[in-house]
Amino acid sequence: MTKYIIVVGGVISGVGKGVTTASIARMMQERGFEVDVIKIDPYINCDAGTLRPTEHGEVWVTDDGGEIDQDLGNYERFLGKSLSKLNNITTGQVYRALIEKERRGDFLGETVQFIPHVPNEIKSRIKKVSEGKDIVLIEIGGTVGDYENIPFLFAMKSLENEIGSENIAYILVTYMPIPSHIEEMKSKPTQLAVKLLRENGIQPDFILCRGKKRLDEIRKNKLELSANVKSENIISMPDVVGPGTANTIYVIPLDLEKEQLGEKILKRLKLEKKKEPDWRDWEEAVKRILVPERVIRVAMVGKYLDIGDYQLTDSYISVNEALKHAAVSNNVKLELEWIDSKEFEKDKSSVEKLKMFNGIIVPGGFGGSGVEGKIYAIKFARENNIPYLGLCFGLQLAVVEFARNKCGLSSAHTTEINPVTPYPVIDILPEQRNINSKGGTMRLGAYAAILKPESRVGNLYCSVELNNCDKKFHNPLEVYERHRHRYEVNPGYHKVLQENGLVLSGLSPDGRLVEFIELPDHKFFVATQSHPEFKSSLLKPAPLFDGFVKGCLN
Repeated sequence: MTKYIIVVGGVISGVGKGVTTASIARMMQERGFEVDVIKIDPYINCDAGTLRPTEHGEVWVTDDGGEIDQDLGNYERFLGKSLSKLNNITTGQVYRALIEKERRGDFLGETVQFIPHVPNEIKSRIKKVSEGKDIVLIEIGGTVGDYENIPFLFAMKSLENEIGSENIAYILVTYMPIPSHIEEMKSKPTQLAVKLLRENGIQPDFILCRGKKRLDEIRKNKLELSANVKSENIISMPDVVGPGTANTIYVIPLDLEKEQLGEKILKRLKLEKKKEPDWRDWEEAVKRILVPERVIRVAMVGKYLDIGDYQLTDSYISVNEALKHAAVSNNVKLELEWIDSKEFEKDKSSVEKLKMFNGIIVPGGFGGSGVEGKIYAIKFARENNIPYLGLCFGLQLAVVEFARNKCGLSSAHTTEINPVTPYPVIDILPEQRNINSKGGTMRLGAYAAILKPESRVGNLYCSVELNNCDKKFHNPLEVYERHRHRYEVNPGYHKVLQENGLVLSGLSPDGRLVEFIELPDHKFFVATQSHPEFKSSLLKPAPLFDGFVKGCLN
């Protein structure tokens, strides 16, 4: 029978449930179990595809075309395997499915009600993912006490009644604040979170206490008394990212191992580990993060950064993590600076600041804000031989810049920004023109690309896909990367771009769509229409990011 670990949050959102869930999943995987992870998002959106990045962070894309909360990215990075769009459940999905069934007459005249139909739909989705799995972790988004969490907490309790309490464990990840005016860690918010969880019929088996500092024995004893949770199951989880910390989330499973959380969970679920966990490779990678040999500085020129008086770098979290993975592989420290491309538009000369960096990245994005600033940055990288990596929109704008300044097409643009440009070097796919529905209708998921022999991109993938071959390959290599976009390099301009020196180093199997470009005489100038950051992990960095970091070192 599948065992379940339910992870819920208390006190505040953003407390770290995602990386906690990913860490525990990896701990179970290291013990030989077949593990899967489900993220529940209580919002009424059917998926994350139409959510604003500055409000909700990055949209993660799965191989099968799912647009999901960024936590699924943490799961994949920690587990080192691909998950499905079925691993995400939203309130919108649940209610849409029920309404569609009701309209088809599937309920045969039943009155469709919250109970039992909503919990049953949630459980059926969980059980589908659980087939063939030893352990499934379920992270419920938001915090205990949110109205929108009630259906999912009810469904978890219903699942417990079906399978027995010995087959399900509840973990509360909560925040222990230290108000600045008293400088004392307070446990009362966590006590209230436990109370709210109990109101849904759930008693936590473990409490993981997040905070700026470690949980002391006084606070732990207070929680033991108020929450009726044994002190050995109240785990301290101080910050690992920020001033005075290890500054990497990849130490979390190692820290939790020191707390013997893995063994405690197995005891609670009455499981025996199938093998001894082996963290040697993981520990070596973390060591390289903590004690690197060299340093590189990289500028991330983006646009989804500003939200009121704050910056939300979560808009590009997977790019950030993929860079870290490549840095670890090359034993270097990454100093990443986020630059809002709009500042180059306000003062074009400010682009000169990019001279201070070893490399420049322009990630994905939508809409016209900050576009010309990104183009200035790309031009600067090309002309000053600074390593450049373009992702999705970063490829499209690199083509626009090249067309304008190397092909003599001075008014070239993407029709996404300028629908009447005389030189639409980037244009929407014909099959996308008449689509009115925005949700789930882009080119989504994994698509094949045929790489050009002897190209830089081809040889970067060759080193990974062909078992680290040490020679250049001479036959086309097919690779798969994930996509999320509507616009493509216009096939009508392929010839002029190539005649002026741009190498189209990867094309779709039919040769119609450009997937990768490069400049052969540049230190490193590569861009892709895809999002290779979605397939990068700590122990297996994405080939393009690895090549980019090597270019920065040179």
